[in-house]
Amino acid sequence: MAIEHHSLINEFPEFKDDIHALKLSDAHFKKLWDEYNHLTHEIEKMEQEIVPSTTFEEEKLKKQRLQLKDTLFGYLKKESQARAS
Repeated sequence: MAIEHHSLINEFPEFKDDIHALKLSDAHFKKLWDEYNHLTHEIEKMEQEIVPSTTFEEEKLKKQRLQLKDTLFGYLKKESQARAS
């Protein structure tokens, strides 16, 4: 089974420039970005069965990642709108 990579740039390619700008200019965005990437790597290791886990543990991390993704998307929309103004 192929597992899709969930990097934020893969998830939101239209925001690639905004992601880069925010990582450099916004410490809170950078912290959330790092946390999102960490969770993604942990989930990928679970999915590939490199790290043993229960379905509950994997789903818990996926929910955390989804919440982070929503928060990061909010940052990206705001940044994109600010640049368009």
